[in-house]
Amino acid sequence: MELQTFRPPSFAGAMMFLVRSQVQQWKNHCRFSVSTMLPGHRFYKHSVSGRKCFSKNTKSSVSCSYSTEKNDTLPSLKQLSDARVIYAAAPALGHNKEAHPESSARVPAIVTALDKMELTSKFRGSNILELQNFNPASVDDIAGVHAKAYVYGLEKAMDQASEQGLIVIDGSGPTYATSTTFHESLVAAGAGLALVDSVVAASKNQLDPPTAFALIRPPGHHAIPEGPMGFCVFGNVAIAARYAQRVHGLNRVFIIDFDVHHGNGTNDAFYDDPDIFFLSTHQAGSYPGTGKIDQIGKGAGEGATLNLPLPGGSGDTAMRTVFDEVIVPCAQRFKPDIILVSAGYDGHVLDPLANLQFTTATYYMLASNIKQLAKYLCGGRCVFFLEGGYNLKSLSYSVADSFRAFLGEPSLAAEFDNPAYLYEEPSTRVKQAIQRVKHIHSL
Repeated sequence: MELQTFRPPSFAGAMMFLVRSQVQQWKNHCRFSVSTMLPGHRFYKHSVSGRKCFSKNTKSSVSCSYSTEKNDTLPSLKQLSDARVIYAAAPALGHNKEAHPESSARVPAIVTALDKMELTSKFRGSNILELQNFNPASVDDIAGVHAKAYVYGLEKAMDQASEQGLIVIDGSGPTYATSTTFHESLVAAGAGLALVDSVVAASKNQLDPPTAFALIRPPGHHAIPEGPMGFCVFGNVAIAARYAQRVHGLNRVFIIDFDVHHGNGTNDAFYDDPDIFFLSTHQAGSYPGTGKIDQIGKGAGEGATLNLPLPGGSGDTAMRTVFDEVIVPCAQRFKPDIILVSAGYDGHVLDPLANLQFTTATYYMLASNIKQLAKYLCGGRCVFFLEGGYNLKSLSYSVADSFRAFLGEPSLAAEFDNPAYLYEEPSTRVKQAIQRVKHIHSL
């Protein structure tokens, strides 16, 4: 199939896309349905009608539907007080391109693994809570980060996607769209906002609220304010950061991005903002080529951006050192009200798109330590957002081990990780990078 290209408007004086009747039609009554059977995985069905998402995850299905009712569907205080982990799944089954690494198989693979490893409420009762009822993000929520011209332009482009089947909305990646991409991207962002609501509500009544995980796609950390980029449509974690400030008065937001690629979209959204600290570790020289160590913010935001490019081959030892010597002192000095995490699992040694050698144990360590950091610094308020991770086995095992970390249970990484895949880390270059970033940021 030949892909047609959607070009977002030029934001240096170009005209904004006109919004046609799609907006009102969608708000009033717009339905689409996508079904897919994945070999070895569950059957998922995603249907949309109006505004509210009811995500029902049983052994055989994940389904969503919408209404225009007011959002009064947060878990009860009893549910929140019992839970150690709360998550929401938004698999975006209609947003898919054959043979593309960012495929509709990713979230189903994770959910299947959670069930297989008995990490769902079916096995754990009230300790694990799936948020099954949430609103998609509104255009105003998205516009807290992205230009409205882009948002409305993408919505209009769904007509073209319906006609062509697939369109390219950004050449890097490439980033594609189908007829359901706009709606499903709103659902993904909305899942993150609902988890922020839930964690904040829980933190008002307990000292150790549940840690939340948005198992969502499309991912978001590459999406720049003016448009899509690098598989990403809307900046989910950035949208949640602005939402936390606006709705909950959590003015100081600390964002940790441990995806193998630099989160350039999040970086750009808050580059001059002193109240949102963005910290990214990523493989040096990898896509998209941004995130240099001397990119530290500008204006009032100077010093509130920390980029640490790690040399190829960096692994568990490097990341443990980074956490202790860089992440912890930065967070302690910043004194956040909430911690948000762009959780990319593409730094795994088995992932095909980069050249770090993180293991499942690395991700367990990060999940456990970030949870503890949030407990000590900001009342336990912490939400993880799925970003990259394209080997379905290493992705699903690593997310499952992150759940174990949230529960305070031992890691089972040794059952999956194979030391034979690992080689000596470039410890001298890692140490040099860490020492340089510590000098730049006076850590």
